Amino acid sequence: MRYLPTGKWMQMADQYTIEQIGLPSMVLMERAALQVVENMERENCNLKKVLVVCGSGNNGGDGFAIARLLKQKGISVCVLFVGKEESMSLDCKLQREIAENSRVPVVTVLPKEEYTTIIDAIFGVGLNRNITGSYQKIMEWMNLQQCTKVAVDIPSGVCSTTGNILGSVFQADLTITFAYEKLGMTMYPGASYLGKCIVADIGISPDFFANKEIVYTFDRQDLKTIIPERKAQSHKGSYGKVLMITGSKGMSGAAYLSAKAAYTVGAGLVQIYTAEENRVILQQLLPEAIITTYRTYEEEQITSLLEWADVVCIGCGLGTSSVAEKIVCSTLERIQKPCVVDADAINLLNNHRNLLTKKEMPVILTPHMKEMARLLNCTVERLKEERWKLLSEYTKNHGVVCVLKDARTLVFQKGQSTFVNTAGNHGMAKAGSGDVLAGVIAGLLAQKKKIFDAAIGGVYLHACGGDEAKNEKGSYSMLANDLIDGIATCIKKTEES
Repeated sequence: MRYLPTGKWMQMADQYTIEQIGLPSMVLMERAALQVVENMERENCNLKKVLVVCGSGNNGGDGFAIARLLKQKGISVCVLFVGKEESMSLDCKLQREIAENSRVPVVTVLPKEEYTTIIDAIFGVGLNRNITGSYQKIMEWMNLQQCTKVAVDIPSGVCSTTGNILGSVFQADLTITFAYEKLGMTMYPGASYLGKCIVADIGISPDFFANKEIVYTFDRQDLKTIIPERKAQSHKGSYGKVLMITGSKGMSGAAYLSAKAAYTVGAGLVQIYTAEENRVILQQLLPEAIITTYRTYEEEQITSLLEWADVVCIGCGLGTSSVAEKIVCSTLERIQKPCVVDADAINLLNNHRNLLTKKEMPVILTPHMKEMARLLNCTVERLKEERWKLLSEYTKNHGVVCVLKDARTLVFQKGQSTFVNTAGNHGMAKAGSGDVLAGVIAGLLAQKKKIFDAAIGGVYLHACGGDEAKNEKGSYSMLANDLIDGIATCIKKTEES
């Protein structure tokens, strides 16, 4: 697990390190500057002639220190100061004095010379307003230069909290960020402006983040905690019974993919409740599954199936017919067990939103952006801009876990730190990928994973499976079935490590 703090959290962590640990702010700044210089050299940046563009805050102070270190190495370097003299932080002012005493040229007018590298040290992680006016013109000029572009901590213009672009943005080839990758740097569109991102340790104390609700993500070593334990003395009942209410007429693929995914992550027994027309093909595709079918709505049958199951997954390819609507309503009215609600079941909830306010045990919703926007009665554009606020309010009011699927999938639950998935790839943007995810989460739930843990673990395992599939098939050719194979590969590698 690794933290993804916002700029505000990082500023508090800096202050904690300075005041409680006793590490002076100028020492942190010197370490930051040294890390930038060392990493530029390590990445073979062309440092023949360098321009450092500095603002008046501590990010600008980092820039002045970087310029001095480059000057001491005999590199031709100049600082373009674009901040306001009266707004300079104490550390920035001191670093400028040291740089000038070290004979670093400092100018305030756009130079006409050409440079091999331009370094952005204008705003840093504290920016919370749109970039306009002279700052915007300067950044447009910087982006037009034909040279290597390096950002200090974060490209200016990327919001460190949301990843939104604040008016204008610096397009970096390389970003050296300090202590932790910032939350906004993992989110789109901000993530598109980083280039290669390197996280550099400068001595910020990690103790500050202990027991705080900081957004976080997983790395591959976390798979050991995600994958449930298998015991030598066990049987299929030990690993749970999953009821998949999936697949309308002609949508047997959704039922197959979700059920196979649940089996692949270790579920003991899967029963598919589907339209009668899907029986034969599902029996052929997945003989391991129990197939139960319907032609019309049968209340007694649904009641019996819900009593049988340990976990329910409903919605994959289910359709939005009147029969499907009755099945969804009946299931959510009765269910007292963990339940994954996906796809068409989410769309049908738009007419029955009260069903989510009665649950003693939270369900897991797995909407994509359009589905979530419909639930919230807002536009997709507004959801993109305000997803953190809207999802926090929604999960608090409805008592659900929400897995918002996007290029960066988010998982929210009241009382839990938000999870952001940073694994996976664009090859996963294929039909059936969501069905696989629903099955993975249901399979983990069946093995007695807690609801939130199953959601975040399922999202990450699914994404890692996508990365394995891309390695095997390439991003263009990989299909949903390849995701399942990739998940199996991840589990095997983890089991053997």
